[in-house]
Amino acid sequence: MIGALVGLVLGAFGTWAATHFSGRLRASTGRGLVDRMLEEARGQAEGMRRQAELAAREETLQRRQVLEAEVDESRKALRDHERRLEKRGDLLDQQLELLSKKERDLDEVGRAQTEKEAQIAAGRREVARLEERRLEELQRVGGLSVEEARRLLMTRLEDELKAEAGERILRHEAHVREGCRDRAVEVLAVAIQRFAAAHTAEVTVSTVDIPNDEMKGRIIGREGRNIRAFEKATGVDVVVDDTPGVVIVTGFDSVRREVAKLALERLIQDGRIHPSRIEEIVRDTQDELDQHILKVGRDAAREADVVGLHEKVLDYLGKLKFRTSYSQNVLRHSIEVAFLTGMMAEEIGLDGALGRRCGLLHDIGKAADHEMEGGHPSVGAELLRRYGEGKEVVHAALGHHDDLRLDAPYTVLVAAADAISASRPGARRETLEKYVRRLEELESLALGFPGVEQAYAIQAGREVRVIVDSQQLDDASSAALCRDIAKAIQAQLTYPGEVKVTVLRESRSVEYAR
Repeated sequence: MIGALVGLVLGAFGTWAATHFSGRLRASTGRGLVDRMLEEARGQAEGMRRQAELAAREETLQRRQVLEAEVDESRKALRDHERRLEKRGDLLDQQLELLSKKERDLDEVGRAQTEKEAQIAAGRREVARLEERRLEELQRVGGLSVEEARRLLMTRLEDELKAEAGERILRHEAHVREGCRDRAVEVLAVAIQRFAAAHTAEVTVSTVDIPNDEMKGRIIGREGRNIRAFEKATGVDVVVDDTPGVVIVTGFDSVRREVAKLALERLIQDGRIHPSRIEEIVRDTQDELDQHILKVGRDAAREADVVGLHEKVLDYLGKLKFRTSYSQNVLRHSIEVAFLTGMMAEEIGLDGALGRRCGLLHDIGKAADHEMEGGHPSVGAELLRRYGEGKEVVHAALGHHDDLRLDAPYTVLVAAADAISASRPGARRETLEKYVRRLEELESLALGFPGVEQAYAIQAGREVRVIVDSQQLDDASSAALCRDIAKAIQAQLTYPGEVKVTVLRESRSVEYAR
């Protein structure tokens, strides 16, 4: 029992000791863990505090650097502004100094001007005093008053001027006479054409064919009432003479003459010829001709490639079809001048369309020069100005015969094209006669040489082709003949430029196979 009790006590003590020591061991172990965790937490907190301090220091450093950069930039801007202000101040000081100098100079100039004015006034007073003394001396020596001396001087000047004017008149009288003669010829030619005097039947007379001579009596009418009504309605003269098969219509106005010709042809075709019918036919014909004239004007503008013309200008342009100048149709002449002017304008770098417009309208005044005062250039310029044409076109119409200014190139081109068109071989009657006569002289001269069978003048008289008899002349003789003809032309004829002589010799052998 005691042993059991002792064992029990020892077991209980062992149990208690084990439990007590294990609890203390666990307690000590827990406290160590807590201490270690606290120590680690303190270490982490210290590390975080140090990192926060470092981050705050870095941020503070960065902000300080930014602020220092802004401060430096502001200081730099302030220094630049101060330097500009200093320069501006220096410039203002210089300007003030310059203004002060100018004021001093102006004061000196003013004083000098005042002194000069005083000197001039004194000089004028002295001149006036000396002039009075001179006049008094002249009056005393010459015994003449001022008015008498003035009259004597004026009389002497008038005599000298009259003598000088007489000398000038005598010196230029011959030159003026020659110029007046040339101008008179030109004025007469233009006036004759404008008023359509009977200088040629071709431009004042139209013929109307009639079926038989009995129609002449119907045209005249009882006691001449039909022909009088016709002449009154058309404004032309009707000549019924012994010429078989025709009636002559004559008038100075080409448009009226055309109306009369067409109306008379209609009356003859209709057969009813009496005053009321005559008036009706003439009125209808006039209306139709007006439409025809407008159509002719439009066709001419279209042919010359000119657009935008006023309808009244087109009407005047169509009337040029019935106008001639030295037998040259003015409308065809105007179209030719339009093309020539346009080509020359394009060649020198100007506007070809404007050149054609100037050339087409340069003679538009000839369609209305009998309705308005002045020559056809001034009449045409006034019409074109009235209907809205440009200054180049107006001046081309006004100055294509004279008043050629260097600042009006289109006018110069129109004048050149006008001269070219008028001087073409065969364009006008005078030129045609000279042209034909020159060709005949060339052919006659070549035909006068022995052995020549045929001679033809070609290329407007710039070349002569001679055909010789191959039986009479050989090749060597033909070459000599060519040289002889060229020398004869050079010695006997007058011609522009040069004339080419070509001799043709042909040998032919003909046989027949039977």
